[in-house]
Amino acid sequence: MHKYEVIIYWSEADGAYIAEMPELAGCMADGATAAEALRNIEQIAVEWIETARELGRDIPAPKGRLLYA
Repeated sequence: MHKYEVIIYWSEADGAYIAEMPELAGCMADGATAAEALRNIEQIAVEWIETARELGRDIPAPKGRLLYA
């Protein structure tokens, strides 16, 4: 697992748990349970980083807990 902060919350509108990695812009996943959302965001983060590398984009270093989250 990457060392990026993950925020998980219930979305009434989506009827699912949503997981976000704020340090990786747009990196989000959902799941029927919080554990499933966490597993999904881990896979999406791998894909996010692979795509960023392919496109020559910067990949931010994990900062840990964010002050505004």
